[in-house]
Amino acid sequence: MLQIYDEIPADLKTLVEDLVLNRRKDATERLLAYADNMKKTSSTTREKVSQWRRLPVEQRLKHALIRGITEYIETDVEEARQKLPRALDVIEQPLMAGMDTVGELFGSGKMFLPQVVKSARVMKKAVSYLLPYIEAEKTGKQSNAGKIVLATVKGDVHDIGKNIVGVVLACNNYEVIDLGVMVPAEKILEAVEKENADILGLSGLITPSLEEMVHVAREMKRKNMNIPLLIGGATTSEIHTAVKIEPNYAHPVIHVRDAGKVTGVTAKLLSGEKDKYIAEIETKYEALREKHLKRQQDKTYVPFKQARKNRFKPDWQDTEISEPHFTGVKVLKAYPLEEISPFIDWTFFFHAWKMNGKYPAIFNDPVKGKEAQKLFDDANALLDTIMKEKWLTSRAVFGIWEASTKNETVVLKNENVKFEFLRNQEEKPAGVPNLCLSDFIAPESSGKTDYIGAFVATAGIGIEKHIERFEKDHDDYDAIMLKVLADRLAEAFTELLHLKVRKEYWGYAAGENLKLNDVLREKYRGIRPAPGYPACPEHSEKRKIFDLLEAEKNLGVKLTENFAMYPAATVSGYYFAHPGAQYFNVGKLLPDQLQDYARRKGVSLEFLKKIMPGNMI
Repeated sequence: MLQIYDEIPADLKTLVEDLVLNRRKDATERLLAYADNMKKTSSTTREKVSQWRRLPVEQRLKHALIRGITEYIETDVEEARQKLPRALDVIEQPLMAGMDTVGELFGSGKMFLPQVVKSARVMKKAVSYLLPYIEAEKTGKQSNAGKIVLATVKGDVHDIGKNIVGVVLACNNYEVIDLGVMVPAEKILEAVEKENADILGLSGLITPSLEEMVHVAREMKRKNMNIPLLIGGATTSEIHTAVKIEPNYAHPVIHVRDAGKVTGVTAKLLSGEKDKYIAEIETKYEALREKHLKRQQDKTYVPFKQARKNRFKPDWQDTEISEPHFTGVKVLKAYPLEEISPFIDWTFFFHAWKMNGKYPAIFNDPVKGKEAQKLFDDANALLDTIMKEKWLTSRAVFGIWEASTKNETVVLKNENVKFEFLRNQEEKPAGVPNLCLSDFIAPESSGKTDYIGAFVATAGIGIEKHIERFEKDHDDYDAIMLKVLADRLAEAFTELLHLKVRKEYWGYAAGENLKLNDVLREKYRGIRPAPGYPACPEHSEKRKIFDLLEAEKNLGVKLTENFAMYPAATVSGYYFAHPGAQYFNVGKLLPDQLQDYARRKGVSLEFLKKIMPGNMI
């Protein structure tokens, strides 16, 4: 009997319409996943542990790898070892067969990153159990798909993405040499030569890392290396790789957007397709460079003096400036995680695991919803443990000071400190200003007393010993989960602290009464831009914030030589209270402003080009 159209469940109707009307490329996969879930739900037979435990050991190992089950892995590995001639055969036959299936499922979109990381945990535990037997048998080296060196470049402490890439590569039978974080170029290249690596992969999150990657590429050329160089990380891009990095090395330089793409790239680079693939990349990157050049030529920029003249100009005489409830510095030690956790933006948690979708709607996605719910449940279970057992300590320091503006400089009264900012120089339509953050602070000439704030907040104190414990237990899944949760808690703490500043400590929005979802959507007065982000892209100003707040002493956090914060789960920035304050992109800078900025800061143009390469024309 045909069902009446209006009686079809809304989610099923949407999936069918997506397929029939060709509204989505993945419509077929989404509908099949829905049907599969319906079949599983309606079936009266459920998978029992006893059922798969009765399978032959090879199939049990495959099942455990695909499902991420560690409970029986040592028992099954031992049974397989007794059955096969050598311990190494267990790795090269049933375990690698299972990991091949995992790789195929991930590559086809039928498994998601959290599942792959769980599979890697099973594999690592199995290999760890077998290693003593392999050593005793002295059977030689295990074959692999290739050897890859990975590193986060000098001055950068961020490694979640790199670690995920390492897990995915290991799952696909690559030998991964992970050098860790803050690795200088000479140490990276020394490892490449020592290990006779097939490929080098560089990672970084902060913008100074982009220039460090250029330096590594130049050093590879100087040393006459010829292996492919892979580039990845949040601030990297295909266009930057093509324009800034690739021209500095005579061999393949390829940007890899995320972990899901890396094995496809490495497989081509180490196969008979290599020459064809490299030629395709070179053609693509040449087109990107030409497009980039044309786009720069098509954009019109105005002289710095003209941009300054077109600044944001509120009527300061009619602007009411709220006097803070205190000025100076406050330190918050061991702030309760129970108060911070409700401010977690779970959408970005899922993005960190490469599961794109908005929370909580992602749970209803017919393809990824079920796994998203599992990931969410795992995260909350670990979060409960973190809070109950006090694994992490959250600390913050912030300050509010009297301030005034002189052009692009904000002068802090009685502190002998000046914050230097940059101004957008793109040609604007009539009535649209060339913004600078200093525009949101009253100028000296107004005769008014204004204020600016700054903060440093962390949720990463104490994380190291737990990461070490997970890694020692070959548990990439929980190690990555802990780092992601620490990052989310730091951002949540920043959101909570900003709320308290607006309503209590500064009090310029004392009557604010927003729902949590509106707070997370930043529907409030005021902004908190962070050095290194589009409105203030120059990282070294972070040093002034740290010194002014004595962040190292008060929190136990520190800055690297390239101004990355450690622990990585740390956030810093400014507070602006003006009703018209908004986020914007400084964009490309002309030499006239760069010279002015270098003069104000007392630094060289070469330093500025290194620390904010993305803003250079």
